[in-house]
Amino acid sequence: MSTVSRTPPEPIPLTVITGFLGAGKTTLLNKILRDPEFADTAVLVNEVGEIGIDHLLYEVIDSDVVLLSSGCLCCSVRGDIVNSLEDLLRRRDNDRIVPFKRVVIETTGLADPASVLHVVMTHPYLVLRFRLDGVVTVVDGANGMATLDNHAEAVKQAAMADRIVLTKTDIASDTGALRERLKQLNPSAPVLDAARGEATVKALTGAGLYDPERKIPDVARWLAEEAVNGAEQAGKGHTHDHSRHDHRIRVFTLATEAAIPASTLELFIDLLRTAHGSKILRLKGIIKLAEQPEQPVVLHMVQHILHPLARLEGWPDDDRRSRLVCVTHDLEPAKVRRMLDAFLGIPAVDAPDRAALTENPLALGR
Repeated sequence: MSTVSRTPPEPIPLTVITGFLGAGKTTLLNKILRDPEFADTAVLVNEVGEIGIDHLLYEVIDSDVVLLSSGCLCCSVRGDIVNSLEDLLRRRDNDRIVPFKRVVIETTGLADPASVLHVVMTHPYLVLRFRLDGVVTVVDGANGMATLDNHAEAVKQAAMADRIVLTKTDIASDTGALRERLKQLNPSAPVLDAARGEATVKALTGAGLYDPERKIPDVARWLAEEAVNGAEQAGKGHTHDHSRHDHRIRVFTLATEAAIPASTLELFIDLLRTAHGSKILRLKGIIKLAEQPEQPVVLHMVQHILHPLARLEGWPDDDRRSRLVCVTHDLEPAKVRRMLDAFLGIPAVDAPDRAALTENPLALGR
C-alpha cells in the first residue's frame, strides 16, 4: 500500500469579470492578457473570437483551447461551465496543458454573476479546487447612468462587485453622478478608472478574500459600516432620486458585540437561506464565534448558497464585533435584523419584553 500522502492541492484563485453589454469587458480582458503578471492564467470567455488575439502570437492546443503568447490559456465556454472547469482541471492534472495558477471567467453582458458564483460554491469537486478571488464589474462611464436606469441586470452586477472598473471616462462629459450612484449601490467596492491606468492586474486580482492562509487585509474595507449605513438610507430614497431598480436593492450592515455560538450561526444562516435566499444577492462578513473568539471566520453567501467558512489567524482591525454586509433585492433590512436579534435573544425595542420574546419572529411568513 502506498504511503504517499494524498493531500489536496492548493485552491486556484478564480476571478469573475462581468458587466453590461458594451461596457468594455473584452477590451479590459485584452489589456490584462498582455500583462506579464497575467501569465499562467486560464481564461474562459463566451467565444474565443471575441478576444482580440490576432495581434498576439498564439498556438492552438485543440479545437477549444488556444495558448496565448502571454502564457494564458484561452477557452470558449460553449457549454456548461462545470464541464469547462472540470476539463481544464483534468488537462492540468494530467500535464496535457501548461499549468495555470489562476482562472478568469468573462460572463455575458446580461448575466447574473450569481450563476457563476453558484458553480464554484456548490459543486463538490470544484469547491475544493477553486477559491473565489472576487467579482470585477465593468461599467460604461459614458452610458452607465442610462444603463442602470433601464436594466436591472446592470444594477445587480454593480451591487455584487468586489471591484468596479469604470471605462470610457476619456469620452464621458462627467462621471461624478455615476460614481456617486455606484458608491451608493456598493460602498465597499473600489472604483478603478481604466482610462487612468488604474485597472491593473494587481488591482483586479489577488485580493484573496476567502483565502484562509491570509489575514484578509481588505476585509475591513468591505465592512465599512458608516458607508454602508449611508447606502441603506439612500436605498430607501431619503437622499437620492435614483431609478426603480436602485430602490429594490438594499445594502446594510448587521453588527453585534456578542460572540455567536457556532450552532446559533448555523441555524441563523439556514433559516435566512430558507426564508429569503432568493432575495439575497450577496452576504459577506466576519464573525466572532463563541468557541474561538480570537480567530474569527469569514462568511460569504450568494443567494441561498454558502461558501465554506474561512478561519482567520486573528482580527484584521481593532473592531472585534461580528459584522455582516448584506446586499439584498426586494428584502427590507428590518426583516433580517429581527431574525438575527431573535437568535441572539435581543428583545424588540418597540415591543413589550414578554411579547418580544414569546412571539416568534422566526416564522417564515413574517
